[in-house]
Amino acid sequence: MPTLIPTERRQLVSLSELSYCNPFEPRRIELEQQVLGDRFVEENVNAWSRTEATDRQERVNVVRINEWATALAAELHERQLRAGPLAAVDAALYDDLVTYLLYYQHLAPMSRPLLAFTGEGDRLAQVWRAFQQQRRSLLEPLGPAAQALPSDAHLFACLHQVRRAFTNIFDFLIGESAPATRLRASVWQSLFTHDLRRYRRTLYNRMTELATLITGPSGSGKELIAQAIGRSQYVPFDPKRQRFEIAVGAEERFIAVNLAALSPTLIESELFGHRKGAFTGAIADHVGWLERCPASGAVFLDEIGELDLALQVKLLRVTQSRDYSRLGESTPRRFAGKLLAATNRDLASEMHGGRFREDLYYRLCSDRVQAPALVEQLADRPAALGGLVRYLARKVLGDPVADEGEVEQLAAEVEGWITLRLPANYGWPGNIRELEQCVRSVLVRHEYQPPSATVPPPSRPTWLIAAERGELSANELLSAYCRLVFTQTGGYEPAARVLGLDRRTVKCHVERQG
Repeated sequence: MPTLIPTERRQLVSLSELSYCNPFEPRRIELEQQVLGDRFVEENVNAWSRTEATDRQERVNVVRINEWATALAAELHERQLRAGPLAAVDAALYDDLVTYLLYYQHLAPMSRPLLAFTGEGDRLAQVWRAFQQQRRSLLEPLGPAAQALPSDAHLFACLHQVRRAFTNIFDFLIGESAPATRLRASVWQSLFTHDLRRYRRTLYNRMTELATLITGPSGSGKELIAQAIGRSQYVPFDPKRQRFEIAVGAEERFIAVNLAALSPTLIESELFGHRKGAFTGAIADHVGWLERCPASGAVFLDEIGELDLALQVKLLRVTQSRDYSRLGESTPRRFAGKLLAATNRDLASEMHGGRFREDLYYRLCSDRVQAPALVEQLADRPAALGGLVRYLARKVLGDPVADEGEVEQLAAEVEGWITLRLPANYGWPGNIRELEQCVRSVLVRHEYQPPSATVPPPSRPTWLIAAERGELSANELLSAYCRLVFTQTGGYEPAARVLGLDRRTVKCHVERQG
């Protein structure tokens, strides 16, 4: 029975961990160095991002690992054919080596249309057949032990999801700062958890049952996070038909809804669907968003904090049992996809004020992703502004751009204008959305008017000014504040909860204030 030499075993242990680690965490780079040893090249990166050179070519350390893995796999394959299969522990490392090799030889080179399930045809079938043939050939020396490994089709589906997820995160979530790096790593965990091995074994068809709550300030890219997650769900592969088990396009697999733009009545009908005659104007049966969403898709509910309390109760049922009913019928239906929700509100305060249900919040927050503010990214790395501006300039001009010089010229104009006209500590209250509008405005008018320059600061209430001057008694101050909270919460009971006072006390102060 052949064995691995100590150097091979150490390298394969590191490669095994590398294969299943979060690729957007700095740990990935450490593992590359452990695998390559003296052949590792310092690349001045701590994680992949769209604004790095990786947008155009593969990183040199990845190329070197692939060359080493290809040669070692061939050597171990021949060694086992001559002397028999490896011992169980070493055989597991060999299987991880084979999986790594299959990914980089067959899945990593996939074009974006193949990753998006468009234009599959013969090309996908060719990739699948080459993948299956090479895997069976490389695992043949393991003998009966290979039967306990995942099927070819399941591994192909998992690796396709890994490739798709990496591409979506890489494309949608840009930025070179530490907060942006942590965001990409967080989204990866949202898809695969912290244990990719367990995900491949048992969780690949269960993660849709966990809702994901995306929080962060307005304009920070919460919908882009939702798209990266929603478009990266597991899709089974059918080896007989040699295609993925998917029958709808990308637009139908990711359904985004802005709840703040719709009335509660319309939201209920669109979300759950309705039967003909369920209400005035329901002239035909209507399929809702939950019903249209396939098992490999997602429904994204933006501004979930705006949802009416009555609808929160119905949505709670979906998060608990995955069941719902169309309006006007009692037949239960099952939601097959993943539920994503986002808000820029402080849901803790909303719950405290009685405007958001605690039970729904705890159903949503089992998986939570926080989008960083732009000012947080720039505080960590001011130079990251240049990469963001170049990316947005390319987007505004049309990606891909025939002349990259046009992108650099516009980016230089925008950066120059920002440096000369905006204070160094400008807070970018509109976040990435505001920065994009700055790029567009400089493109059109060679200037940008930030909101602070065009919108007057809100006036302060007279009672607050009087309080700062020390002109109010304690009772007068309490009455004024009770009135403010009463107005914001809309009732005595929720105001009392916020203030920590008895309802009658709040009512007394509100009425005293008029």
